[in-house]
Amino acid sequence: MNKVFIKLSFALALVLSVFPATAFAQESYILGAGDKVAIKVYGQDDLTIETLLGNSGKINYPFLGEITIAGLSVKQLEQVIEKGLKGDYLVSPNVYAQVVEYRPFYIHGEVKQPGSYPYHPGMTINQAVALAGGLTERADEDKISLFKEGDKSNKQNASLAYKVHAGDTITIEQRFF
Repeated sequence: MNKVFIKLSFALALVLSVFPATAFAQESYILGAGDKVAIKVYGQDDLTIETLLGNSGKINYPFLGEITIAGLSVKQLEQVIEKGLKGDYLVSPNVYAQVVEYRPFYIHGEVKQPGSYPYHPGMTINQAVALAGGLTERADEDKISLFKEGDKSNKQNASLAYKVHAGDTITIEQRFF
């Protein structure tokens, strides 16, 4: 029994090392304006595209026309394309989609270089602060606010360990002393 458990543990560790966390994150990531996506149908080079998702949330895809992809996960996008191509154009399409470039997050307040920065799956506020050049000497680590994309009126109190998502806005307040 112990040998089986050890072999299964080794196999799981091997799988996790081969497939990075970003591959798992893409399955739950929700597409939105500013994301750059690539779609490929194996064996069908004419159906391979790379496109930036605009404010409309729609893309033009060969043979399917205009389709709305904002609000879908990458997996759901693959299913929509597969369903659209199946039957009329292809018998069994093998569709692969991925986010090539994520929409940015925003950080302002008491950081050395406020602005927008590229999002990376699994990012924390601490990592976002590092991208922005670090905290200023007046920054208050206890007064960090996080505004989720699409809900700018709902301010959340956060810490440096909080997860950031694409499109989020981080505010670092100033301390008085």
